[in-house]
Amino acid sequence: MTTQEVANKLVSLCREGKYDQAYGLYAQDAVSVEMAGVPNEVTEGLDNILKGFEQWASNIEEAHGGTVGDPIIMGNHFVVPMTSDVTFKQGGRVNMEELSMYQVENGKIKKAQFFYDPSVFGG
Repeated sequence: MTTQEVANKLVSLCREGKYDQAYGLYAQDAVSVEMAGVPNEVTEGLDNILKGFEQWASNIEEAHGGTVGDPIIMGNHFVVPMTSDVTFKQGGRVNMEELSMYQVENGKIKKAQFFYDPSVFGG
């Protein structure tokens, strides 16, 4: 798939809440990078990325809403603006704005990097 096709598919799946299927767009050796200083700042390998997502999702008590914007493509990268409004089992309700940047190689997401204000989590 082209970068545009990967971006469109990721956005479509995320808008439908099909995050498990969205991870099928990742390469086995993908890397996920969170903001500096947060737990699990860098996660390597699809299996570890999936475990991290499952752990994060299991901490959500209630999802109140969120948005997934249109992708902006540049070469083999794309950026998607996202928002989420969730209540965590510990930590309370969080409204978050995020820019998610993806690097595509050989039709798969090779790197995902997320930009947000970590202080929304009380840090």
